[in-house]
Amino acid sequence: MTEQQHSGPIVWSGIVAATCVLLFLMQQVLWLSIPFLLGIILYYMLLSPMQRLLRMGYSRNTAALIVGFGFLLFVLLAVLAGVAWIPAPSTAWHEMPGRYLAAGMRFLRNMMGALEQQFPFLQPAHLVDSVDASLANYTRGFVERHLTDVLMAVAAWVPSMLLAPFLTFFFLRDGRRFKRFLARAVPNAFFEKTLYLLHEVDQTARRYFHGMLKLTIIDTVVLSIGLWAIGLQSALLLGFLAAVLAWVPYVGSIVGCLLVVLVASADAPDNNMMAYSAIFVFIAARLLDDFIFMPLTLGRSLRIHPLVTVLMIFIGGALAGVTGLMLVLPLLGVTMVIGETLGVLITDTRLQARHRYAQSLRVKQASIDLK
Repeated sequence: MTEQQHSGPIVWSGIVAATCVLLFLMQQVLWLSIPFLLGIILYYMLLSPMQRLLRMGYSRNTAALIVGFGFLLFVLLAVLAGVAWIPAPSTAWHEMPGRYLAAGMRFLRNMMGALEQQFPFLQPAHLVDSVDASLANYTRGFVERHLTDVLMAVAAWVPSMLLAPFLTFFFLRDGRRFKRFLARAVPNAFFEKTLYLLHEVDQTARRYFHGMLKLTIIDTVVLSIGLWAIGLQSALLLGFLAAVLAWVPYVGSIVGCLLVVLVASADAPDNNMMAYSAIFVFIAARLLDDFIFMPLTLGRSLRIHPLVTVLMIFIGGALAGVTGLMLVLPLLGVTMVIGETLGVLITDTRLQARHRYAQSLRVKQASIDLK
């Protein structure tokens, strides 16, 4: 965009309204929104090797098949390596939720006791007893009550998740055909701006997801090193899970921190310092994210004012919950490009004049033999 083409308040009101409507609609079809998002992420992950194969002379169908099977083989080998490398847990799988939940309760009880000893004015409140009683009432039979619901939800989401690689394959194979289909429906006067629009939407989405993947790798490395330094087992796996959970702004980081604190409390039940150290590692990683890593990755991906970003995150969470938190920024980036380009098309008097002149020429050509 040039300086004369910056969008005004009316265009930006339409951008925000369109983003909110899209978030609401995606919340209604959540079974499709999440696989679609994962499919787009996989598409931009595999686009570079796909383009390399195309430059080597392979057809789009062949290149898409090679990249797809190569990715599936890589995932299979990674899973097998993880199963062979990660030691088997000492606790049975069905007992692990109860074990980690009990470890978290013990850590919270010990922390409350330490606070009462450090600050005597808290002793009359009996924080340990009250918190212990509340947690006991809430967690009694927690696993038995909710295990069936969790298993049913996982079973219901498995078919939807299988859509993600299916969508990715057709994005790779037929993405250019879909762009041509959209471009053919545009009048000739707006063709150049439409090509620019499609290019900018693709570049905005690519920059965002590439930035998010880079940030995930950096977070995984930083968290893994920090958790390994404090002596936590499976530091790489925990760091990766926490980095992926951080895709959900704010909520994901809190859930990842709680996950690692529970694991630390279970692995070292008599050493609260490990759990405290894990919290410190997460705070340090969060600060590095906010001030160093995120400006170098996502900050360069979407050219959106920080105030608009924060407001839209809150709006996305209010409209669509966790899904809104995940989707609001990429949706806002794409909608911003579309809205700004449409604003230019509508307000550009020369383009409008060219379109009206082309229409008049078509009318004359169609009626030339009727006189």
